[in-house]
Amino acid sequence: MSYLMKGFKCHSPVMCKVAGSLFKAHTLKNMLGISEQQFKISRASSQLSSEKANSYNYIIVGAGSAGCVLANRLTEDSQSTVLLLEAGPKDTLLGSKRLMWKIHMPAALTYNLCDEKYNWYYHTTPQRHMDNRVMYWPRGRVWGGSSSLNAMVYIRGHAEDYNRWSREGAPGWDYEHCLPYFKKAQTHELGPDQYRGGNGPLHVSRGKTNHPLHQAFLEAAQQAGYPFTDDMNGYQQEGFGWMDMTIHQGQRWSTASAYLRPAISRQNFSVAEKTLVTKILFQGTKCIGVEYAKNGQRKKVFASKEVILSGGAINSPQLLMLSGIGNADDLKKLGIPVVCHLPGVGQNLQDHLEVYVQQKCTKPITLYSAQKPLNMVRIGLEWLWKLTGEGATAHLESGGFIRSEPGVPHPDIQFHFLPSQVIDHGRVASTMEAYQVHVGPMRSTSVGWLKLKSSDPNDHPIIEPNYLSTERDIWEFRQCVKLTREIFAQKAFEKFRGPEIQPGNHVQSDKEIDAFIRQKADSAYHPSCTCKMGQPSDSTAVVDPQTKVIGVENLRVVDASIMPSVVTGNLNAPTIMIAEKAADIIKGLPSLQEKNVPVYKPKTLETQR
Repeated sequence: MSYLMKGFKCHSPVMCKVAGSLFKAHTLKNMLGISEQQFKISRASSQLSSEKANSYNYIIVGAGSAGCVLANRLTEDSQSTVLLLEAGPKDTLLGSKRLMWKIHMPAALTYNLCDEKYNWYYHTTPQRHMDNRVMYWPRGRVWGGSSSLNAMVYIRGHAEDYNRWSREGAPGWDYEHCLPYFKKAQTHELGPDQYRGGNGPLHVSRGKTNHPLHQAFLEAAQQAGYPFTDDMNGYQQEGFGWMDMTIHQGQRWSTASAYLRPAISRQNFSVAEKTLVTKILFQGTKCIGVEYAKNGQRKKVFASKEVILSGGAINSPQLLMLSGIGNADDLKKLGIPVVCHLPGVGQNLQDHLEVYVQQKCTKPITLYSAQKPLNMVRIGLEWLWKLTGEGATAHLESGGFIRSEPGVPHPDIQFHFLPSQVIDHGRVASTMEAYQVHVGPMRSTSVGWLKLKSSDPNDHPIIEPNYLSTERDIWEFRQCVKLTREIFAQKAFEKFRGPEIQPGNHVQSDKEIDAFIRQKADSAYHPSCTCKMGQPSDSTAVVDPQTKVIGVENLRVVDASIMPSVVTGNLNAPTIMIAEKAADIIKGLPSLQEKNVPVYKPKTLETQR
């Protein structure tokens, strides 16, 4: 067993001291023959000191996209002790990423959408504007959170999203105060510039496959009259181009890889997995720690400075409500003692909905053959051996952003192109050579909510996204289908274009398109805004612009839930930025700022493109 002990590392000096004192007491008992009574007294005092020592400066709840960032940045100060608690398991097996290939092989991403091992596996209420369909919402429950499950697309959103946040009650969160934190987080493989970072922990790369269908998609978009953009995260979001991805040297580059692992050996840092936080502890309205469940036991741990919730847009509001922070009437009905009446908790739920427009491909060049068992084995072995080949990309390598109609000031529709067919979130195997685009509106006007089902922390909350509840949202989706069909009809696709699979040529009228959307649209997995940031005078706000929970002390929320409104694009990059910026706020540092960085504006708003 000695070889196992050599590899053992105690990540908490506090725990090491406690373990050491108990070991010494045990040895003394054996060597000196201390009476049983004396030993009990010794052990009791040891437990007392252990409880006293069971305190950290900061407790972070959730080792996801935000929590890993905070843990790394807050432990840069060796005087700050930090405990990070994660409900799910580690993202490695026996310390190896390769053995946990379902997470770290980019092409294997759909595996973890199919089971509950690393996934909260949430479902919504039946959606009354979508033929009463219950929608599936995967969320990461593992080191790295949803950055260990997502499609690795790195999109920041539009500069105007952040300027809008500032107007919505979050001053200091405008583009000039957020851009520097996107850059701080990032090392882009193309090198730093006015928009890209070159020295951060988060490695970002471009696709390497140069697949002919990606080329055809970008060419077709230009033939339809849209611009090519060489960096949709830089000067010009509008247009079509190659997408950035959080993939590094052929592996998924989650926040666990970027931020957590580099910090794990620090003496002031402790991290626990398979630990479900069940309640925030208060003395009056002062947050003092958390209660958690691990291995069937309930325990408490204390924070001398702050508790920071980074559970994401579902878990953070759920934990606040379980702990007595939320709408007082709702909490009383469930018998939860009210600590602070904060009616905005769980409200303002926003998400992106998308639909797949699919076309049969006349040439055998899609990923269909790669999904046959023998080829999967070959691809898997190449990745395990060299971290290269078709396993080393998520294949979502091209995409774009456009405006739905004249007068819209910046893009409100997003495209992800894939040289393959996806059915039911990847849970059903592809049946033919096909390609598709994921397309959906970016700033839907439908807003939902979530509430507790019960006071049991193990019960999933009631999730009501209220999709397609406005005429504007229905119209935008119609546009998504029509504009996609127009791109797919261009000359660049002529040599590949077979019949349309979905919606299908029989779907032509507005009424038929609307019915198709109700039947087939699905979440793009971007829940947000349920603990929105705003002014304390705003009754719907949950945190202030310093990320502090309004009405209580020593408690913050730092994750996608604090967005005042959803951004134009995927949420992983903005969530990492939020955590980078919040870390400086918590440390008491002045915000980074870059003034007058140019951002593209269309020459005229009189045309759609």
